[in-house]
Amino acid sequence: MTAVVTGIGGFLPPRRVTNDDLSRTLDTTDEWIRTRTGIRERRVVSGGLSTGALAVEAGRRALRSAGTGGVDAVVVATTSPERLCPAVAPEVAFRLGLGTVAAFDLTSACSGFLYGLATAAGLIGSGTADRVLFIGAEAFTTLVNPEDRATAPIFGDGAGAVVLRRGEPDEPGALGPFDLGSDGALADLLAIPAGGARQRSADGGPGHGAVPAADWYLRMEGRPLYTQAVERMTQSARAVLKRADRSVADLDWLAGHQANLRILQAVAEELELPEERVAVNIDRVGNTLSASVPLLLNDYAARGELRAGQRVLLSAFGAGLSWGSTVLVWPGIPAEPVG
Repeated sequence: MTAVVTGIGGFLPPRRVTNDDLSRTLDTTDEWIRTRTGIRERRVVSGGLSTGALAVEAGRRALRSAGTGGVDAVVVATTSPERLCPAVAPEVAFRLGLGTVAAFDLTSACSGFLYGLATAAGLIGSGTADRVLFIGAEAFTTLVNPEDRATAPIFGDGAGAVVLRRGEPDEPGALGPFDLGSDGALADLLAIPAGGARQRSADGGPGHGAVPAADWYLRMEGRPLYTQAVERMTQSARAVLKRADRSVADLDWLAGHQANLRILQAVAEELELPEERVAVNIDRVGNTLSASVPLLLNDYAARGELRAGQRVLLSAFGAGLSWGSTVLVWPGIPAEPVG
């Protein structure tokens, strides 16, 4: 038995921030951002809206898509938790009326959706759960320095969710083999230095020692990350296609993590995949980390561009460093537009 996608949902906060909006406070322009990232606008949380609320709404829509009101477990992938403790998943399960089901968070940044899919599939494969609600939810703009023109234009907030059920490996929606990897030697290429146990211990505990303001925000080394992203996503995609006994020619879509349009184009070129088979919505949502791939799938399904029977390669790369890929044949499930 394996995990089968049976429902999908997404949610974006209502506040839109365009490149022109950013140019009013940053030394940047719409053209500079678009030509380097492919992003035109992004959604940003405000007014107390945060990760948990985004996750609840995306989860509600995924449950509606699946036509079910119950699951055996809730998993939330996020790198922007509501609080350092506790996990947000139990609260999400409660707010969705799912009772006292198993619920936990996982953190794998932009690779969170792939790692979460593998984890949820493991719960199903082991017999621990028959049905799992898995959500990628991020309010990551709260962790990005609004004065840093290298990172502030890149990220957006949102949530995407899928419902997985126990099923047969050869039916539509069945998740194929996974390829997952990491390289902790390069962890500092993308990191938030302050806030965790390492910084608190070094300072002698909370309230001790001065922490530079910039350390509370994301630091990113763009050039080496670009190289790593293209290399790792390409290698992972090839590995999972080989394990699934498929070729690039078999694919209808590459649904890759929406970090940068240039990265997606470079991966497609390395794979010799025509650019028209690369799914893209980064122009409207930016980089939403663990929410990126499910939001993309929901978007294309809702618009009718992702149809039942089409073969899809999912691939992502992010902080850690971490990466992952899997394949599936898209099932015939309804998807609601997220606006």
